[in-house]
Amino acid sequence: MASAFAPSLSYGGLNLGKGTARPAQPDPVDLLALQNAGRVVQERITKDTTIIPDLGDTLASCAAMFYCSGYSLTELAASGQVSASYTVYPNDYRAPFQKRKFVGIPEDLFEHFNAVSGVSHVGLMPEIERAWISYDHKLFFWDYVDGFAPISPKVLNETSSFWEEREYVIADVRLVKPKKGMFIDAITNLFVVTTPLSIFLLGLSFEGRGRAFRDLKLYATDLKVNTDVEMISVIGTEDGRIFMCGVQDGCLYELHYQENESWFGKRIQIINHSVSRVQSLLPRFTPLSTEEKIILLAVDNGRNCFYAMTADSVSIYKTNGEKSVQHMQTVTNLFKSAQDKAAGHPALTRDKFELRSLHVVDPVESRVGIQFFIMSNNGVRLYFGPQSMPNYYGPSSSTNYTRPIQLLHVRLPPANLIHPDTLRQQVRPTLSLYGVPQSQAQPVPRPFHTVEFLCSNYYRGMTVASHPGDRDGNDYILCMSPDLTRIGSIGQVNLPLQPSSQLIQPESYRNALGDGRPTLTEYAALTSIAGTTWATGHFLPSMSAVATPNGPAPSALNELATQFGEAPCQFMLFTNSGISFLVKRRAVDFLRADLEELQTQGTIQPLIEFRDSFGRDQTCCMLLGLACGNTFLDFQDETMSKTGNISTPRPDITAVAKQAFYDLGERPTWAERVTYGAADSQGVAVFSGRREGLALYFSRLIRPLWKAKLTQPGIAGRQKLSVAENVIVTIQKNLFLLRDFLDKNPHLFHSSPSESSNRVPVAEQEAWRAEQNSVSEIISLLSRTIEALSFILLLNDYMLGDIIIQCDPEIQKLIAAQTFETLITSQDGMTISRALVNVIIDQQIGQQISVDTISEILQHRCGSFCSTDDVMLYKAKENVRKAVESKNPLERQNWLAESLRLFAKGARILEFEKLREICGDYQQLDYARGTMVQVPSLILSSSCTSGAVELPLTCAQISDPDNIGLEAWHAGLPAGDPRTTFIQKRLRCYDLVLDSLTVFENKCSTNKGAERQDVLHQGDPEAVRSHAYELAFASEDEVFHSTLYDWLINRGLADDLLEMCPTFLEAHLKREPITVQKFQLLWQFYVKNKQSLRAAEVLATLAESTQFDLELSARLEYLTLAVGNAKSHPISATGHHETAIAFLTDLEEKVDVAQVQLEIYNVLLPHIDDAPEVGARINMLSKQLFTMTDLYTQYAIPFDLVDIKLLCLHISEHRDESIIRPIWNQIFDEILQEEVDPAATADLILGRVVPLGKRFYPSESAFPLRFIATLLVRFTLANKNVVAFGWAPQILIECGVPYTDVWDVFHEMYESQVPPFNDQANVQAISSDIAVLLSDWLKEASRPQSSARNEFPVGRIDRSIDQYLRELETGRAETQSLYESIKRDLRRHW
Repeated sequence: MASAFAPSLSYGGLNLGKGTARPAQPDPVDLLALQNAGRVVQERITKDTTIIPDLGDTLASCAAMFYCSGYSLTELAASGQVSASYTVYPNDYRAPFQKRKFVGIPEDLFEHFNAVSGVSHVGLMPEIERAWISYDHKLFFWDYVDGFAPISPKVLNETSSFWEEREYVIADVRLVKPKKGMFIDAITNLFVVTTPLSIFLLGLSFEGRGRAFRDLKLYATDLKVNTDVEMISVIGTEDGRIFMCGVQDGCLYELHYQENESWFGKRIQIINHSVSRVQSLLPRFTPLSTEEKIILLAVDNGRNCFYAMTADSVSIYKTNGEKSVQHMQTVTNLFKSAQDKAAGHPALTRDKFELRSLHVVDPVESRVGIQFFIMSNNGVRLYFGPQSMPNYYGPSSSTNYTRPIQLLHVRLPPANLIHPDTLRQQVRPTLSLYGVPQSQAQPVPRPFHTVEFLCSNYYRGMTVASHPGDRDGNDYILCMSPDLTRIGSIGQVNLPLQPSSQLIQPESYRNALGDGRPTLTEYAALTSIAGTTWATGHFLPSMSAVATPNGPAPSALNELATQFGEAPCQFMLFTNSGISFLVKRRAVDFLRADLEELQTQGTIQPLIEFRDSFGRDQTCCMLLGLACGNTFLDFQDETMSKTGNISTPRPDITAVAKQAFYDLGERPTWAERVTYGAADSQGVAVFSGRREGLALYFSRLIRPLWKAKLTQPGIAGRQKLSVAENVIVTIQKNLFLLRDFLDKNPHLFHSSPSESSNRVPVAEQEAWRAEQNSVSEIISLLSRTIEALSFILLLNDYMLGDIIIQCDPEIQKLIAAQTFETLITSQDGMTISRALVNVIIDQQIGQQISVDTISEILQHRCGSFCSTDDVMLYKAKENVRKAVESKNPLERQNWLAESLRLFAKGARILEFEKLREICGDYQQLDYARGTMVQVPSLILSSSCTSGAVELPLTCAQISDPDNIGLEAWHAGLPAGDPRTTFIQKRLRCYDLVLDSLTVFENKCSTNKGAERQDVLHQGDPEAVRSHAYELAFASEDEVFHSTLYDWLINRGLADDLLEMCPTFLEAHLKREPITVQKFQLLWQFYVKNKQSLRAAEVLATLAESTQFDLELSARLEYLTLAVGNAKSHPISATGHHETAIAFLTDLEEKVDVAQVQLEIYNVLLPHIDDAPEVGARINMLSKQLFTMTDLYTQYAIPFDLVDIKLLCLHISEHRDESIIRPIWNQIFDEILQEEVDPAATADLILGRVVPLGKRFYPSESAFPLRFIATLLVRFTLANKNVVAFGWAPQILIECGVPYTDVWDVFHEMYESQVPPFNDQANVQAISSDIAVLLSDWLKEASRPQSSARNEFPVGRIDRSIDQYLRELETGRAETQSLYESIKRDLRRHW
């Protein structure tokens, strides 16, 4: 089916051989590299618009000082109104033109002329590649390309180049455009044939194949009108109007024709615009003077006007409605105006000065307003333009003439021209070192002084004019063209001095005005041709690839920018011998001649001079073009193909060009940039001429389409290519040649072995690296551009407009806004190219054309625009469609498996929306089954995986091939991190997996209780769901697992997840962002995996976390659970259980502290609304866990919580009498301040001390026994008459203090003799308390099964009682009786 793609103009490239074959799978498109190279290209394109000024700029700044025959025009030149700066070489190696060929008049025409005698006229029509010759009433059209000129009459309306006017002698023939709608479509032009007494029109068309203007066909129009005067200088406008002037009266006439006659006008008539309508009906008795007679007309289609020249004036006219013209202005006294600007110049004398020709300057040639110039018979050129021209820099391409015109500049002819005969005898002078001319005898050149130029022609700054030769049978042609080395800013250095002789001073001036703008300097040379010149003309480029759309264009004088994109300009001179063709020698032609001289003579000097004249970069650009070949290197005959033929110099010249490209290109350098205030200096690479030459050449090749819109509206609203197909193919050919050359010569952009050594400075190595990187990017853009052009041509083969119509509206909008640049270098370009390929493949599949065939063709032509992945995706989609249509379950399963395989292979370019659509198809097909799917009477073995689950997972991995997104995910997805783009792509794919799981879940839920569906299409929903989960959990993608776990947890399936214990669950629960739910699941995960110590660690971390808003009770609960899990940790066999024990101890302490905090919180909670700052501090207790120190200092002390103070001291076991004693003093002081009644106070003390004692004893940190006992005793002593004996020890006993400890404390008081126990009354009171204490102790010990019995110190008590009795005062009978009773009981029971 490859023939379906055959009719394409796409250039297939060269046979690069095995070593340079293009890879079957193109490299991924590096848009960043393409965009970098694109910026380089655009910079060069922009620079080309500034390096060469246009004609108006050079004339506006002409300030040259020149000397000509002793006449000094310094002052006038300084005003910019006159110039005569020329470069005249004494030899022809820099001649601006060369004779390309000579085509003689055919012999049969000569024979015919010899057979008749009469009046003959000739003319050139290069627009249709014809010359016309009339003999009396016979008219011949000579096809000078093929040499075809039949002389015998033929039947009209057949292919003919002959016409015979039977009545009058034919005087002139001109080619004009017809009026629209007047003739059949085949007629493209009209011949206006004039005779002395009539004018008639002939239609013409071209038909046949091959060359466009080969077969000429004439049509009779029956449009003929008689005249009273003979008409000359016929011109035609773009809209079909025809103007001319009369020979006898010099009036302006219009030949008006219309489709039908009417009451108000004939079908064809002559209108005299030099007189009014009424005057035209009356005879004229006063004819125009010689100075008023029009002698020449010239049309300016670019400005929608035309000019009429008389002997000393020029008028401007504009068409203004049917049969009407508007006279805009007449500039008179041209001779005087010119003489005022260049007074005293011998060329400006009345007897030597005559206006001879007028040449229109196209708007693109002079952006500052030069509109036309008039050339005199002696070579003076008068330039005309708007009055404000020197200060006007706006666009001049307006179609409306508005500003007054005046003579702006006088350009004098070149003096001291060298005779053509001696010019050919000169040789190039050789220079020794340092440019000093060697003493070598040179023939003295013979000058030639011009007298009268007969005819001239002008095109894009180039002028040729014929001059009679000084011998019969020859004319001399003055050839002038801009000297770009003198007017441009192209990096030229050390411009070579012009060789001089004793007789002739070379004319080469490079002066400028103060504003620095260059002056116009032209090459000037004479060349001789055979015969006497009758007519001149120039070829319009038959195929131009130099237009610059949507942006500023280079100056029309800038041939450096166009010489590789269009054929060189060619002038024709029609003589009595034939036609001589003069071709403009471009800069690349000069360079080629220098290379040939270097190859044949070994002279390097011309090449060095060229490099200095045109600059290093421009020279390297041209050397590269010569080395790789180009379709415009050689002048192509008119019979060439529309896309040009490839031409390259001889192999030896190519080799020299390649070597010169390397040598003259020099090496890159590194320029340091010191930034003040910065520690490190920055540098920039200064690229070599090779890199700059490559960038220049490449940018000039693609400039015609770089900024051009890809399409433009066509017929019926459909889009069409905005650039001609043959232009695209020509550009593609030249790009192929460049890429082939670069592929074969990669060493041109690498350093030599000696420069690659380690001794090369680091800065130079950096420069080389920067250059090679830039060159690599440019080559990437080159390859991409070649494929892009192939892609566009392929689209054009398949009706681009029809393809675009089938795209989505968004894609159509993108295409309408797309340029060639964005197609090649932007993401939008990739998007629309893929969309267009999609439409093409859909079309071909619809026509039953194999996808493999399409793939091969697209890969061969434009691999980066249609990869194998694209084709695989379409084949996969086709397989899904076949699966839907299939009724066979085995076949259906196979189609799905194959589709999944292809989708997975092409996943790299699978767009997300397309992926979503595919997953939806798989969901509808329940394509998520196990490897064994049971159907009635059949078991299908399927080796495929789930499409709805596996494909999104595959796409997720491919979207992040280097795991950049995974790195960002592990880093916690920091804000502003560009890597998050990759993780977002992954997450979108994961969402499709979760969506598939949800769909399968819903199908399973809705299917419960219902009858089993048709397994041929639906299968078992439960089996589908189960297998989908199996595939999901079998994935090795950690990010997906984390996403899946969150999804399951949010659906309340955390317990099921813990039961499964999947691979990445622990890591998921531990990674940020941490949540309470994750912590809870994590400690449960560790418990289930018998890792109780880790569970305890997680619980402790959760309890102590400050990022969660947990209740204090919950934190205490987590700590308690942590303690329980830590205690469950088995003793390690390796002896590392000490750490676990320390961790457990720490946890227990934290539990105690947390309990204190909870108690404080409960105590303070009623005060949470007291004041904002108080409430805030209380709330903090519920937000986090505090240390004991914080609780004591921030809450117990500020809020004066006495019990909490004791509790803190108790828990922390902090013993400090300076802290604890004031607390207990405060307790007693508060009680003593409340009541005055000692008995009630005693009860309050009892109620306050006993609970504290029961809670804190035996903690000396919180319950200092001896100090408390002292406080109790002091209260007793202070209230002896109120408080009963034994009250103090009984309180301590109620606090839980053992009798032994209480007795020891009181006995110490008794024996201490420390105040207040140095008073005998107080000692006796203590004795009474001891008596009560011992009595109570004895009673307790006497009780059956009392624990106090075994600890009762009988002997000690007995001895102590004896002491107490001896020291007891006699008046304390009650105490004595109690002691004695105790002794009796001791003896009785022990």
